[in-house]
Amino acid sequence: MRAAAALTALLCVLLVGCGGSDESKSTTPATDATLEELWRMPGDDVAVIPGTENHEPGDVRVSFLVVDAENAVVALPTARVWVADSLDSVPFLETDAKLERIGVPGGDEADATHIYVADLRLARPGTYWMLAEPEGGPRKVQALGNVVVAKEDPPPDVGDPAVASDSPTLSSTGGDTTALTTRTPPDEDLLRHSIADSLAAGVPFVVTFATPKFCSSRTCGPVVDVVEEVARRFDGENVRFLHVEVFEDNDPAKGFNRWMQEWKLPTEPWTFVVGADGTIAARFEGTVSVNELEQAVREKLLAGQ
Repeated sequence: MRAAAALTALLCVLLVGCGGSDESKSTTPATDATLEELWRMPGDDVAVIPGTENHEPGDVRVSFLVVDAENAVVALPTARVWVADSLDSVPFLETDAKLERIGVPGGDEADATHIYVADLRLARPGTYWMLAEPEGGPRKVQALGNVVVAKEDPPPDVGDPAVASDSPTLSSTGGDTTALTTRTPPDEDLLRHSIADSLAAGVPFVVTFATPKFCSSRTCGPVVDVVEEVARRFDGENVRFLHVEVFEDNDPAKGFNRWMQEWKLPTEPWTFVVGADGTIAARFEGTVSVNELEQAVREKLLAGQ
């Protein structure tokens, strides 16, 4: 029998406390079962592979992979998600996670080509338990994990001012693309403007901190390709798109560079949508889909113009 003790041992590394539930924008679960009872239903019982780990109270974007007992990535269109304060609590939140494509059609594929994204309303700090069940497949899979919500996490959040980093550009390096990007071929259109210059000019922009060559996680994805594709879709609009590498001298052995440190980014990749007033309007930890980023640009930067 699968016991609660075994589950706790599997995921204890993530436990830092217990979060209090609050009203959610998602539906109230139509169940009296505890999260563990739902997890014990017939099917493959696996752990969530998280794509995000930095969350602040409020509207929380959570991305994750579900891999079945045979190590195959599950890619069904939606997954039902339940969130509870503890394993032996009845879920207080129920919603759907949507499958989003990692990268762009025809481009280099990540180990996983799609990832689930769920928007959760978690108003208080703490550690929550999440159960995700992809819907519609011939084989039932139930993935269990934690969502840790910190009172305040280090990276800038929505509503915070963007950090005026003097990030390198083609001009500042004399056109040396090897110093600016590990992407092949170089993404020159994303290397023409710095963060500081864009803020000084009062131009809305998207900046991604990512390393195409050294992306190693199953969930990081080809984020620079996504930003480049979205930039093409907004060609002619007054929006800039920027790429900043993450390692000193593009060498992972030297650690994160000063621009990553200025933005207090503990992981990569990160993508930020910044308004003309210099305020962060949206942020995406880990991979982001073309659809998600395009929607954010339209709604946060261009709506009302």
